[in-house]
Amino acid sequence: MTARTETPVSTLSPRPAAAPLARPARTPSAETGAGTEAEAELLFRRVYPQLAGWIRRLVDGDEEVAHEIASESFVRLLSRSAPVGSPQGYLYIIAANLITDRWRKIRRDRWTISRLTAAAAVEPTVNPAQDVVVRDLIGSLPRRLRDPFLLHYYAGLRIRDIAALLRTPEGTVKADLFAARARLRTTLAESGA
Repeated sequence: MTARTETPVSTLSPRPAAAPLARPARTPSAETGAGTEAEAELLFRRVYPQLAGWIRRLVDGDEEVAHEIASESFVRLLSRSAPVGSPQGYLYIIAANLITDRWRKIRRDRWTISRLTAAAAVEPTVNPAQDVVVRDLIGSLPRRLRDPFLLHYYAGLRIRDIAALLRTPEGTVKADLFAARARLRTTLAESGA
């Protein structure tokens, strides 16, 4: 019977197994030894499919996000300078933290959107019959009152801008707006609306 010479997965470290406990100088040959790459490849082949499947179940079946988180977990493991006692467990812990961060971000985004939509002014429902009545009422105003009324209340122009546009004093525009409102109020009261 031959003994297996594979390196156990639980002893995977980003540096060669023969490296001393003290942190070695960072040289390309010390960091990318053949033993380390082989261990990393073996770990990847054995753990990645299970890890990605576990993550996929936690992110509502989103395949792309699952692979992104699984890949990021491996990158973080392999970029460590200190050895990890249980690389597979470490990968799952990293993935769980990344998933939690993702859930928090989704929750923050939803909270922000709900706050923004709640703060937005609710558009009143428009009754087309009312539009016709209001249009007829405004249309019944004389042109001298109708133009400043439409420019101010429908176009949103300031009194100063209306005065410049109509070439009349600001006081006249204010008086015309007052008269238009009074006339519309009277007409509405008479019609019982």
